This record gives sequence, C-alpha cells and structure tokens, in this order.
Amino acid sequence: FIMHKLLNAVLNRFCNTVSSTVSQLQGVLPGNPVTREYEVTRHIASAGPGLLWKIYSGYKKSTKQNASIFVFEKRQVVPQDRDILIETLKRGIAQLTKLRHPQILVVQHPLEESRDCLAFATEPVFSSLANILGNKENLPPNCDVNGYQLFDVEIKYGLMQIGEGLVFLHKDAKIVHHNLCPSSIIINEQGAWKIFGFDFAIQNSSSDAMPTWRCSEEDCGSSYPHALAHPHPDYLAPECFSKDKKTLGPPSDNYSLGVLIYALYNEGRSPFNGDRKLARLKNSELSLSKVVDGLRQLVKMMLHPSPELRPDEHEFLKVLIINNVGVKALNYLDSLFQWDNKQKSHFYKGLPQILGQLPHRVCLLRVVPCLTREFVNPMMVPFVLPSMFVIAEKCNKQEFISHILPQLKTVITIQEPVQVLLIFMQRMELMLKMTPCEDVKSDVLPLLYRALESDSQDIQELCLSVLPTFAELIEYPAMKNALLPRIKRLCISTSFVSVRVNCLVCIGKLLDYLDKWLVMDEVLPFLPQIPSKEPAVLMGILGIYKLVLNHKKMSMSKEIMAQKVIPFLMPLCVENFLTLNQFNALISVVKEMVSKVEQEHRVKLEQLYEEQ
Repeated sequence: FIMHKLLNAVLNRFCNTVSSTVSQLQGVLPGNPVTREYEVTRHIASAGPGLLWKIYSGYKKSTKQNASIFVFEKRQVVPQDRDILIETLKRGIAQLTKLRHPQILVVQHPLEESRDCLAFATEPVFSSLANILGNKENLPPNCDVNGYQLFDVEIKYGLMQIGEGLVFLHKDAKIVHHNLCPSSIIINEQGAWKIFGFDFAIQNSSSDAMPTWRCSEEDCGSSYPHALAHPHPDYLAPECFSKDKKTLGPPSDNYSLGVLIYALYNEGRSPFNGDRKLARLKNSELSLSKVVDGLRQLVKMMLHPSPELRPDEHEFLKVLIINNVGVKALNYLDSLFQWDNKQKSHFYKGLPQILGQLPHRVCLLRVVPCLTREFVNPMMVPFVLPSMFVIAEKCNKQEFISHILPQLKTVITIQEPVQVLLIFMQRMELMLKMTPCEDVKSDVLPLLYRALESDSQDIQELCLSVLPTFAELIEYPAMKNALLPRIKRLCISTSFVSVRVNCLVCIGKLLDYLDKWLVMDEVLPFLPQIPSKEPAVLMGILGIYKLVLNHKKMSMSKEIMAQKVIPFLMPLCVENFLTLNQFNALISVVKEMVSKVEQEHRVKLEQLYEEQ
C-alpha cells in the first residue's frame, strides 16, 4: 500500500511537471509569426540590456534544423517604459540582422512583433556571457549554465573572437558597438563567442577617409529616459561621460573590452561597481592582480583614460596569440579553409600532441566541428582521423555517440586513400567499445568486410585480429553467408603466409559461434584446399582440427576422420621441413584420431555382432 502511494505521488509530480512545462512553452510566443516556422522547446538563457531577452532552444519546423529563439515579453516592463524599451530593442536587432561576420551572432529569422512580445531566431546558442558569469536574471532555476566554469583557453580564444569582431565593426562596418559587456556577448553551441546587443551602436557619421562617430546627449550617457534603455555604465569609456567631448570611436569599444577582461578574471565584477565618476577614474589605481600575467599590462593600457593611448584591436590580438599554443591551435583550425592541403596536413600531423593540452570540452565542442569540415576532402581524412580518435579516447559513451560517431559514419565508407581503412582498423577496439550494437551491425561490420577484401596486408591482419572480439554481435546468417566465405576466400587467395595463418587463427576463435553442421560442411572441407605447406600454416590447420576434435558442441564423426582428415594429415607427418615439436604435435593429433576411429568402430562392430 505504501509503495502504491509513493508510486502515485511520483507519477502525479511527473505529470504536473510535464503539464507546467508544456503550458509554459505554449505561452512563450502567443500569436507571434515566429511560431509559424519555429518550434520552441526549452528556456536556456537570457541576454541583452537588463537580460530582457529570454533565449529558448528550438528548431525550424520545415528542416528540423536546431535554432535559438529570442523572446522579449512586453509584460516584463510597466506600460510607461514599454515604448522606449521596445524601440531600443528593435533598433539593436535591426542592426544585428544587417551584419554578416563569423564573430557576429547569426540571425536566421528577422524580428517579428505581436501584441505580447518581440521574437526572432538565431543560430543555436548555449548562453550569454553574463549568465555564465553568474547573472541569473530571466533564467529558469535548473539551467545548463549552473556551475559552468570557463577554462583559460576558452576565455583567451573567446576574447580573440570578440577582438576580430570589433576589427570588422570598426574597419569594415564603420560601427562603434557602444555597449560591449557580458550581456552583449553570446556563446553558441560550439563555444564560439559572438557579438550581440547593437541597441546603442553608433554608425559612422562622416564620408571622409577618417571616420567619426558622433553621439547624442542620450547616447553618451548623460541622460536616459529609462534605466534599461542605455548602455551598461560600468563598461563605458570615460569619454562617454565627458560633457565637452561628444565624439566616440573604436578606442571606446576597446576600453569596454578591457573592462570585460577584468570582469572575466574577477568573477563577473567590473572594477567600478557602478561608481564611474571621471575624476575618480583618473586618480584610481585599479587592482589587476587576478588578471593573468599575459594580459595584465594589456588591460592596464586598455583602461587608460586617454583614448589615443589605448592599444587598438590588432595589438590586442597579437598579445593574445603570443606564447599560447591552445589559442594558436584554435585560431589555425578556424582559418584552415584558407590553406592548401600540404599546409593542412603539416598542421594536422602535430595536432594530436596539442590536443592533450586543451580541455576536453574545448576539444569536443570547438575542435571536432573544425575537423569534420575536412571530411569533404578524402585526401585529408587520413590526417584528420588520428585527432578525432584522440578526442574520442576521452569521451564517455554518450559523448561519443552524440559528437563523434555521426561524423565518423560520414567517412567510414571511404575506399581511397587506403590509409583511412587502416586507421579505422588500428582504432577498432575503441570503435567496438563505444559504438552501440545496432551501429556495429549497420556500419562497422561492412567496414570489416571491405577490410578483408583490401589489398593491404596490414589492414587484412588487423581486421582478422579484431573480428573475434565482437563475433557475438554478428547474426548467424551474416556469419554463414558473408563473413566466413570472405575469410576462406582470403586464406586461399592470399600470397602472404602471415595473412593465411591469421585467417586460420580467426576461424579457430570463431568456432564457438558456429554450429556443428556449418563446421563440418564449410570449415573442415576447406582446410585441405589451402595451397600451402609452410609449417606455420600446417600448425594453424592442425589447431582447428584439434579444437573441433575436443569441442564439446562438435563431435567429428569416425567417417570424416577416417576418410577425409587422416588421409590429409598422414602424408604431412613425413615431410622433412617439420621441426621435432611440430612433428610431435602433428602425430599426436593423428594418433588421437586413429584411437577415436578405432574405439567408435569397434563399438559399432560389437553392436552389429550382438544383433546377429
């Protein structure tokens, strides 16, 4: 009775959770046109000014392609503030939609407005940097960012990506972001950092060769109609608060980037904590002790009150990449499409050693997608696969199935170059350990069939050595009609003694998975057909006879022994190439067979005599 009550309580709680989740998701986009094309699944993050944008995971209905849906619910703010906030957010998304760059968040569906909300869709994202640094506003209680910690290489490479994004904004788009802070940086599913939050961006106001950025009183931070409808004051440069200077430029964003670096190494806290009076800033000595050594002096220069003395984006990027192997490797991986095959192959040969210095999460989310981009080029696959398997070694089974196996399936059928098949054979133990049984049958087994038919001795021998390790996964019809005939054919046709011996050893190990009649009809008659009398081959043949002779499931009849096996083995006993040990082994089996024939036939004759 108690167990029954407990079961009912658990079921009721589960049903309530499911129904509340469904009702929550149904209420996310009431009447918004985005719902016609996208399905919302789960609330995962928040971003933008005041973290007003709720971010949901989802997918496009027509293609099932993963996406993220950003939603601003108008009920979050009081009516008198709503219009100015909505205009601010609309302006930012309109600017974001126009921009195209690898370090700018990709918009998949433009902004749509309904009575209750604003919404648009982007590439799949994981979180905003603000959420990761501990700002949990507009977040569900149990989200993926809880307890999430950034590795140092992730921070440095993320900053490099932001730096590259700023180069694009300043040099090409002629835009000053004017609100570069954790809530304006999005981290996508692969761990790439993307610039977002163009709500307060300032466009170049000059047609001259030297661009200028002029901002209004509101833009420069003097006064705002609403507390959330303005840039984050802790991340604004001093010139944004100056009453006698209303011209901003790229140094203003570089200053914001310096504050951002400080916050990343100080648990998300800016150096000013809301107190940003210009006089205090000029006279203060910031404590940069927590900022890593390689960036400390750089941050100090970036936070200089004078814009002209701050390092530009290019200087910033140079400092980041110096003496950091992990950052260099990630940077190379992202730029490999510009290289030729020779340069790529040289890089990939050294990559497995570098992967040991990178955190596993970075390898899985950042390196694997870069490696799989090379799978469209068969000539590069042999150089890429070793790194894939180095990463796979550190995966748990679920990670392997989700991130590695789907990519390996795309190249597992490649015939040329032959090194691809060789690498798969060398790592077959790992493949069999991590791959689900259904996938072994559908993908790995055909790979082994091809390996048996390969012209490469190394591939054939590797294949024969791993086949018995997963024989229990091979269905009997496949064993009888596909696998065993291939092994027999290889054993007879090969010109390599070692391959022939390995074929016999493999058959010996497979005997436990064969029935008596298959052995009697297919295995034993094939042994005398082997065109070789090398001692190693003869010992392999003898080993199979001995296994069958003493196998508990298989009893070799006296007729087979007397008429087929002994007449085949007996002439071999007088060959001069045998060593004494080989002769002893051979004659011992012959004697055992003769003894069995004698015993069984004597019993048979005695029975016949008694019946007369």
